[in-house]
Amino acid sequence: MSCDAVAAALLLVSPAPGLAARSAWSAPPPIRIVAPLGVNPLAREPLYARIIAEAKALRRRAASAAPGDLAPGIARLAELDMQGHLDLARRGTDGDLKCILKGISQDLPRKLAELTAAETPEARALARRELDALLRDNVEVITSPPKPPV
Repeated sequence: MSCDAVAAALLLVSPAPGLAARSAWSAPPPIRIVAPLGVNPLAREPLYARIIAEAKALRRRAASAAPGDLAPGIARLAELDMQGHLDLARRGTDGDLKCILKGISQDLPRKLAELTAAETPEARALARRELDALLRDNVEVITSPPKPPV
């Protein structure tokens, strides 16, 4: 679903600001559940649980570890993300997650290379923040509840 479609859907279920107050006798608007609550069941499957665990562990280490010390873990996580992408493709899913996992698998080595090449403290800090954000996203895209089809 595109961002424009999400915004339009939200406009349809949200009352417009400035609407006149309902009378005391009118029924309240219906409550709509737009996404299931909880964690994505996929996160409990061994491959995806391992991706989550590896990303969290790397995220804890990435704040202070030398880039060379992170390299084996980043390579392993990138491979796991690609396995996740291929698994979802085999399942025939049409969701964004398979594409996101592929993108993360390609971005992780790039972010590590940027951290390795950073020559100033500012450049290293920026590269670490970007790597941290990518590792955080790696966890969040898997654990987020699946979106209902539109």
